[in-house]
Amino acid sequence: MNDTLKIGKLEFKSRLMVGTGKYPSNEVMRSALEASGAEVVTVAVRRVNLDKGSESLLDHIDKRYTLLPNTAACFTAEEAIRTARLAREALETDLIKLEVIGDPKTLFPDNEALLVAAKVLVKEGFTVLPYTNDDPIMAKKLEEIGCAAVMPMAAPIGSGLGIRNPYNIRIILETIKVPVIVDAGVGTASDAAIAMELGCHGLLMNTAIADAKDPVAMARAMNLAAQAGRLAYLAGRMPKRLYANASSPLTGLID
Repeated sequence: MNDTLKIGKLEFKSRLMVGTGKYPSNEVMRSALEASGAEVVTVAVRRVNLDKGSESLLDHIDKRYTLLPNTAACFTAEEAIRTARLAREALETDLIKLEVIGDPKTLFPDNEALLVAAKVLVKEGFTVLPYTNDDPIMAKKLEEIGCAAVMPMAAPIGSGLGIRNPYNIRIILETIKVPVIVDAGVGTASDAAIAMELGCHGLLMNTAIADAKDPVAMARAMNLAAQAGRLAYLAGRMPKRLYANASSPLTGLID
């Protein structure tokens, strides 16, 4: 199947993006990235050493991956804009996962500040992937200002609660034309499959894999779940029925 994920000018076979934080070791991280089948790997710009003369997390990420720097731990539009510019300079990429956090306890996004930062970065030529809540109105606004995708949360970051409001996600999918990539809240493979069965174009996750008892096995499970969910969505599920409907109908049988 020629079914690829297109974000701006980029195109990917895998619909699963994976983070690089919280792993017990760099070796486990490398193995998990491999098992995930991901082509895009996200790194928190404010939490890695960008000095090319010193050892860094980046040294343990294979060059074949497309780096998606993110503005995690930014609490104002100004911080996020400055961090995005630093990422472009240091990592030589216009891709940015834009996060502007509004509350340090829940890590919910500050959508007002997010919109401000996104407008600036889009005008500066960035390919902006904004992390937002599951608000269809905000998703539409982000699309209208030129964001290359929208990344609604399924549940709070690192919670593992799964898709809390599938109906809002469905409305977002019906409302906008750019890719919808579920970000935050996925806890296990069934959550990933559900998101893809809804019609989401991709997934980004970190904690669900890194905090698993066996991160490498969970990465493989997420890889398969993303593929299965996407294929099920394209296949089109049977309608739900309240009563039984025999697989071998009794009507038309000869007495």
